Amino acid sequence: MEKNLSPDTSANDTSADSLSGIEYRRETSPISYREALAAMDIRNRAIASGDANELVWLLEHPPVYTAGTSAAADELLDPRFEVVEAGRGGRYTYHGPGQRIGYVLLDLTRRGRDVRQFVHALEGWVIDTLGDIGVESWRAEGRIGIWTRDVDGGEAKIGAIGVRVRRWVTMHGFSVNLDPDLSHFTGIIPCGIAEYGVTSLAKLGIQLAPQAWDEALLARAGDFLAALDA
Repeated sequence: MEKNLSPDTSANDTSADSLSGIEYRRETSPISYREALAAMDIRNRAIASGDANELVWLLEHPPVYTAGTSAAADELLDPRFEVVEAGRGGRYTYHGPGQRIGYVLLDLTRRGRDVRQFVHALEGWVIDTLGDIGVESWRAEGRIGIWTRDVDGGEAKIGAIGVRVRRWVTMHGFSVNLDPDLSHFTGIIPCGIAEYGVTSLAKLGIQLAPQAWDEALLARAGDFLAALDA
């Protein structure tokens, strides 16, 4: 049975749901993106072979631009941070301090074998959690991510979705902007969408600590799992 995500990963808060067989990890210190990728690869293989529990891993990264499988070179405007090929679907995204990441590694052979339903349920998990803290958000047809009304009244992205499925085990997941430096997003065209901006809870006037976000999210974990079978 695998016990560690990787040799250098130190989880600050770990719990397991004995009914669902899912391990929940919450980090209080940043984890490098490359380290997280390596850890997910190890865990994906272990879950697929039956040697590890499924995992929901909540964390943040130092500043990094990540390139999905559809990333276009002209969407990387200013590579001021490290650029890492992510292996997930999608285009360029930014991760950094003040943004909470959720990596969700689930065995879809146990949960419906429906990738579209998984993505829909993942989006719903974020949308419902944002609603619980007072922010209305939604999906937008033709635009990947989680959207809300910005301070100027226009639509802006507050969360990103990007997944990969290997051996029917999911990898990657979502990010939500709590209070990142929004100027860091200007080095890319986020998710290839230039017409709309990026916002955060802080910009909308809501100061929320990462631990508080994690608690609100995990309170909705049962709804998320139920939605996989809906």
